[in-house]
Amino acid sequence: MPDAQTAVPGFEPDWHLPPGVQAWQTCRGSGPLPYGGFNLGHHVGDEPALVAANRARLLAQIPSHPTWLNQVHGTTVLELTQACRDQTPEADAVWTSEPNVVCAIMTADCLPVLLADRLGRVVGAAHAGWRGLAGGVLEALIRQMSEKGAGRAADLSAWLGPAIGPSAFEVGPDVVEAFMTLSSDNQRFFSAVAPGKWHTDLPGLAAQKLRALGVTDVTQFDGCTYTQSKLFYSYRRDQVTGRMASMIWMNA
Repeated sequence: MPDAQTAVPGFEPDWHLPPGVQAWQTCRGSGPLPYGGFNLGHHVGDEPALVAANRARLLAQIPSHPTWLNQVHGTTVLELTQACRDQTPEADAVWTSEPNVVCAIMTADCLPVLLADRLGRVVGAAHAGWRGLAGGVLEALIRQMSEKGAGRAADLSAWLGPAIGPSAFEVGPDVVEAFMTLSSDNQRFFSAVAPGKWHTDLPGLAAQKLRALGVTDVTQFDGCTYTQSKLFYSYRRDQVTGRMASMIWMNA
């Protein structure tokens, strides 16, 4: 279970990983709103010194500084190496085959997706908001990981981290159209709640897409960033808020 009171607020995903591969999910931590105790985003209006202190604390849990991304709800995928550590590239998914290189995604309602191949050769992470998910960010990440050593998609396992839940994620017709254009099977992830408004199961859409791509080993976090305010940041709930990080890496 998540523990927001640890030195590094967060938890290890309940997900079967190959030997030598680790993952960590941060939580909001305790502290006054809007940023709480453990915001990791420099771009949300928090005091830069506080964010820097939180990022320094994070090193107690992970082997190296992550390469923080400028996430734009797109489909760009980057390979991370040790040389990328001091950069802030624009991308929404990353992967690595190097040990001690941390793949990190920041979220506050969007879905973080972590991936690892079953032999522990390649790991990756994706920022899967509805735009990126509909646009193909998971396809792009899996394609690169498969080409660079992960083998078939069936050799990957996935963890879907904390995101806004179906009872809180209300969308308009543009979102429904984006996913229905991809597949009529996506209809079951939308529930009409008012004229022109639907509740949407974002993790369900992602799990369906992963399985269609051949990733059958999918583990989903049971929770909701919007309703679990003591644990998670939520942009839709608070507008001005912090960011959590979902991270995966291979030990040396």
